[in-house]
Amino acid sequence: MSSKQLSLKDKIQKGLKDFGPAFFIIGYVVGTGSVTSMVVSGANYGLSLSWALLLSCFFTYFLLVSISKLTIVSGDTLMYNFKKAFGKPVTIFIIVALLVSIVSSVIGVMGVVAEVTMEWISVKTSISFLNAPVISVFFICLLISLFWTGKHENFIKAMSIMVGFMALSFIATSVMVVKETGTNLADFFPELPTGDNAGLVIAGIVGTTMAGVCLASRSILVQEQKWGIEDLKTENRDAMSSMALTFFISLAIMISATGTLYFQGIKVNDATDMMSALGPWAGDFALTLFTLGIIGAGLSSIFPNLLLFPWLIADYTGTERNMKKPLFKALVVIVALSGVIVPFFGGKPVWILIASQALSPFIMPLITLFLIILINRTEIMKEHKTSLWMNIALGATLIFNIYMLYVALTGFMTYL
Repeated sequence: MSSKQLSLKDKIQKGLKDFGPAFFIIGYVVGTGSVTSMVVSGANYGLSLSWALLLSCFFTYFLLVSISKLTIVSGDTLMYNFKKAFGKPVTIFIIVALLVSIVSSVIGVMGVVAEVTMEWISVKTSISFLNAPVISVFFICLLISLFWTGKHENFIKAMSIMVGFMALSFIATSVMVVKETGTNLADFFPELPTGDNAGLVIAGIVGTTMAGVCLASRSILVQEQKWGIEDLKTENRDAMSSMALTFFISLAIMISATGTLYFQGIKVNDATDMMSALGPWAGDFALTLFTLGIIGAGLSSIFPNLLLFPWLIADYTGTERNMKKPLFKALVVIVALSGVIVPFFGGKPVWILIASQALSPFIMPLITLFLIILINRTEIMKEHKTSLWMNIALGATLIFNIYMLYVALTGFMTYL
């Protein structure tokens, strides 16, 4: 009996280990940036932009599978493969572009977290000595101290639980609003918006799902899993599950915002405007639940952002990812301190965060093109060269990314 229990336990532990990269992607993608983009999209445009979410998840799956296969077969991570094949200058350009995305994301996320937290404090308490700069400094010091002491695992788990509750709440809300609004399902899909900030929101939806930084880190995580050729099917399932869950959770957030905000004519321009998105399900507790979820999502997505730049450098140089190096510690602190910019100097954190997500499409066509070239090189892939169908899928992904680059450019021009 005990041996059966042990074998079941071993199977569960192996299953969780095998799907580690999927959990990372879901935790990274379904964060404050995703919540913000989906709530703004649902509140301002109903489900008319859900096609961008569907296509970005669909095409990201092929990128995840191809990046993982390249890493497994070559034994090298993505940036190291880029450096060997295409040279240092273009690879450094990609890393710098990803760094811009990382820093801008930290700036936007902390701005949203600080604004939402301040709103909760002003509504639910009588505290008057706190402000957004103080809150942002507290959270950043907390993250830096956790990194320096190495005692972050339990904290990240706690933040993930908070995010999980918020995700479940959005799923419950999405079911309720569809049943209780008394609105025809077709009304959830108004006409495609033109003008306004629709282009920026579309690019933000795609950028938060098909994040260049997340794709680069996928290669690192696959290498750390020590997956081999025999694990290609496991890797495919991992990629499929991560994108399916990302799509359904993100769609639930969009549906919730449509039912609670769009049909009431409430536009989202500030972080505090998003706090009614859970109203029907949680009632008076909605404000607290959303605040806890945003804090959890924000801090749990900022923390890996702090690690990603050192990871990319180690990826590029092909060296050990030793986060105790003085250089890496200094880089973590510098990236973390960028989070105080919005709370101290002002700005609209919602649109800053969406703009930070919309930066990802600028680099994705180049990453996709390089990936297509590499996985078709016999000297790298040997007998594991990609199939015709995967090449067709990646070709379609490249076209989609080029179109998203155009959408992002026009979105920024309209916004500015």
